[in-house]
Amino acid sequence: MPPTIAPHPTPAPSKNASWQQRSRRHVWHPCTQSIRLEAVPPLPIARGEGVWLHDHDGRRYLDATSSWWVNLFGHAHPAINAALKDQLDTLSHVMLAGCTHAPAVELAERLAALTGHALGHCFYASDGASAVEIALKMSFHAWRNAGLAGKRNFVALRNGYHGETLGALHVTDVPVFRDAYAPLLANAHFVASPDARGARQGESAAAVARHAAAELEALLAESHASIAAVIVEPLVQCATGMAMHDPEYLRLVRALCDRYGVHLIADEIAVGCGRTGTFFACEQAGIWPDFLCLSKGISGGYLPLALVMTRDAIHDGFVDDDVARSFLHSHSYTGNALACRAAIATLDLFEQEDALRRNRARAERLLCRLREGLRGMPVDHLRQRGMITAFDVRQPGARFAERFHLGARANGLLMRPIGATVYLMPPYAIGDGEIDLLVDATLDTLRALDVPGRAEQGGRDVALA
Repeated sequence: MPPTIAPHPTPAPSKNASWQQRSRRHVWHPCTQSIRLEAVPPLPIARGEGVWLHDHDGRRYLDATSSWWVNLFGHAHPAINAALKDQLDTLSHVMLAGCTHAPAVELAERLAALTGHALGHCFYASDGASAVEIALKMSFHAWRNAGLAGKRNFVALRNGYHGETLGALHVTDVPVFRDAYAPLLANAHFVASPDARGARQGESAAAVARHAAAELEALLAESHASIAAVIVEPLVQCATGMAMHDPEYLRLVRALCDRYGVHLIADEIAVGCGRTGTFFACEQAGIWPDFLCLSKGISGGYLPLALVMTRDAIHDGFVDDDVARSFLHSHSYTGNALACRAAIATLDLFEQEDALRRNRARAERLLCRLREGLRGMPVDHLRQRGMITAFDVRQPGARFAERFHLGARANGLLMRPIGATVYLMPPYAIGDGEIDLLVDATLDTLRALDVPGRAEQGGRDVALA
């Protein structure tokens, strides 16, 4: 009688696969080509803890991009969790028109104090694009209230990104987001980006900044009477591929706006809340804008929240008996109590954990490990500003971002390159061992893609820290 052969055990069905199928059937995923969802199925996340995200099949992934740049102190942070649980038992939401509540008041007070009260008033919104639209509307309306209704145009940087609603797209210059809707958009002026990668041999990042500012100066000298505001992403233009610039550019733009009577809007949605090494990126230039937009990290990555900070003098220009001179923008969840409480708990963590100081050591370790590991590889422009580190792959090939994303997932990382730019923007909770793991897995992913070419002797770094 032949020996009995035990059957192979039937593998357990993948819980991930079920969620992927259901998501493809009913969820319209953002910033995604739906036709690619079969080849690149969405990663189903069951829970998060610290810098880690866990799927339904028991695998974990280091959140190397802070879940689209929103998470600061890690997932499921006990202090933020406790604050939200307490707030749930007190007040979840009340309309901010005709009412107020402690979290909205306290958050506005604390943020104003962080600017030395240069920006004394906060207007709450729900997301970054909404904050940008509010700032644009406020700027135009402030000039109209001042008897200068002809100041209705805006200036933005080439390759800049400020959101994808129609008003925000008006000042966005990333073709993949803008071109399809161009017939719906008002015209804006676009001027040179101070991207330090544009430096000629021997030229400094500050020199690039001065050249870019000269182009802005020429425009303002000719057209300032019709221009309401200049909008910039201070220090890092993120969505165009982490294009970094010298703080000198911000100093020059502030001086030009003062000289020609134009508002300065700082879009710190992605770069604020410590990402560039200071709580506000503008601090590194020693300037304050007329409007400052915050979102993403302000709630610690917990709840949708955005806000526009502005000078008291601008706010006071709307205080009038004439309703047409009032700023009547609103949305139902303006100043949501839960979101504001999460933001207050996030500000507490900056103080309790001395986060900005500790991040300097984290950033230094990350940059040193990457610089060593990338030696001899076909990449250019290794650069860093605070907790944002990036490099460009010289000959990425077709669908590089997609291929790298899938390779990183196989190596236990959640990463999403922008074109040929690989960037690392981990939560501030990352430890030394996790930094080493992040760098090693990033390098392994790049090697596995076998991109062609070798680095030039000495490489081509952008000297930004």
